[in-house]
Amino acid sequence: MSLYRDVAVVLRTYRLGEADRIVVLMTKERGKVRAVAKGVRRTKSKFGSRLEPGSYVDLQLYETRGELDIVSQVETIEPHRRTREDLSRLSRTAALLEAVDNVAQEGEPSPRVHDMLVGGLRAVEDQNPPLVTAAFYLKLLAQEGLAPEVEVCVGCAEEDVDFAWAPEAGGVRCGSCGGGRPMSDEALSVVRAILGGGLNVALSLPEGSLSHEVEALATTAFEQHVERRMRAPRVLHD
Repeated sequence: MSLYRDVAVVLRTYRLGEADRIVVLMTKERGKVRAVAKGVRRTKSKFGSRLEPGSYVDLQLYETRGELDIVSQVETIEPHRRTREDLSRLSRTAALLEAVDNVAQEGEPSPRVHDMLVGGLRAVEDQNPPLVTAAFYLKLLAQEGLAPEVEVCVGCAEEDVDFAWAPEAGGVRCGSCGGGRPMSDEALSVVRAILGGGLNVALSLPEGSLSHEVEALATTAFEQHVERRMRAPRVLHD
């Protein structure tokens, strides 16, 4: 076995045996990694609390010949104390973790996705903006090379018309081409801002009907890509 260090965000955990836990990590250098944290469910564990979902940590691991590496040391980089005490922050954190877990591949380094996740968790901790989940979904799609087309109709390239949201077709469609769900001009402007360099403006918007509409649009686009329903955003609004 070889020893290595990396920084990572804990995406999720699940039990293994009576005292151990499997942790799924989004590391900076190695992409998604699954590892065993031995004995962390015991009350005297030195680092069990440091390996909760959403934790940003510096780890030392043993690389094994099997599917699971072994965690040997863990140090917390950012504690995210406010997030752990606030339900809305926890829900938005869960949405970001779920998204990365769905797109990241084991053993395929993606430092940009790692850094995006760290930045998203910091935004939740510091300001908890209503549109952080929607923005993260759209920017993650862009990072994957799958940003929806929002400037012209994906069917005929028509500009400056009333558009409908059609992520199954790759973006927006005009009335002549048909299909898609209705969307307001204001929501389209926010989506364009997120994808076009106006992220900070979008994240400053208050919670309300507009933010809920944009989040619904972004969620449907992301679900189209991963081919599954995202649970965390719905938990937040339920």
